[in-house]
Amino acid sequence: MAVDKDTVARIAKLARIRIPEEQQEALTGELTEILNWVEQLSELDTEGVEPMTSVVAMSLPQRQDVVTDGNCADKVLKNAPEGAHGFFAVPKVVE
Repeated sequence: MAVDKDTVARIAKLARIRIPEEQQEALTGELTEILNWVEQLSELDTEGVEPMTSVVAMSLPQRQDVVTDGNCADKVLKNAPEGAHGFFAVPKVVE
């Protein structure tokens, strides 16, 4: 797939990137090479190849999915200027 100067200008406009006229010609060649490389990748036979999330096969450690409040409300409220009934107390701002 070949990219022309107008396509480069349109891509730059969509990406909100200002590209000077003298650089558009160089980008035309670079984008064409990138698209040709992507087309080469589509020619590969990937039938039967499982998708990979990593180069090394591994499983991530998982924690138990349990709801907890942290059991440290006293430590947190100790730093508050004012507390009431286990909650932060703040001055009234709406009348």
